Amino acid sequence: MNKHELKSFLDEKVRMYNNPNFIETDPIQIPHLFSKKEDIEIAGFLVATIAWGNRKSIINNGQRLMEMMEGAPFDFVMNFSEKEAASLSTFVHRTFNSYDLVYFLRALQNIYRNHGGLERVFAKNAGADSMQAAIHHFKKTFFELPHATRTEKHVSDPLKNSAAKRINMFLRWMVRRDTAGVDFGIWKSIPPALLSCPLDVHSGNVARKLKLLTRKQNDAKSLLELDTNLRKMDAADPVKYDFALFGLGVFEGF
Repeated sequence: MNKHELKSFLDEKVRMYNNPNFIETDPIQIPHLFSKKEDIEIAGFLVATIAWGNRKSIINNGQRLMEMMEGAPFDFVMNFSEKEAASLSTFVHRTFNSYDLVYFLRALQNIYRNHGGLERVFAKNAGADSMQAAIHHFKKTFFELPHATRTEKHVSDPLKNSAAKRINMFLRWMVRRDTAGVDFGIWKSIPPALLSCPLDVHSGNVARKLKLLTRKQNDAKSLLELDTNLRKMDAADPVKYDFALFGLGVFEGF
């Protein structure tokens, strides 16, 4: 395919997958349970954090987590104290356990009480052409409270050559805005042009087959290469092509 044919092909796949039917099989269904901005943010962040492995397991554990938080994530975070920690002791998703969860809730409480909330922390360090430095600074803020080093592995750092798939996915959910009804677009202070594709095994393999990516690793350098090529097709909304790459890989075995 030439560049024009490739763009037309991917645009069609975006239209195919970027619709409410996508929500039914995706972890984004968890934050879609809520209408309050802070509930959406917190549910989205926590579910994105555990978004690796089997998608059904991710969704089931996301639903379980929301039940543990009494169906009100923001209120639960803001009123969280040690006495609530015991009620979370059975939560585990792969290597993310209840100890990690308790720290995440403390850190989120700190961000909303002392840093103006999740959107403000990301927005104040947004770069001129990407959100990767903002993710790095977010991680520093997130882990400013006393914590076990092991918990840091659950928030990736692009400046340490991570593709940061889960945080980039969370940012897509919060920032991207259109009329399709999948992404929320509730963070108005960050332009969608700065977003990066959530690069994982599925989107990476499809991108390589379509010559959008040449590097074999799914790391920060590969993400930059992919972002550069996606921005050539749509500079204002490059990460919409995540729907096409992911859909081709997961649903069509491309």
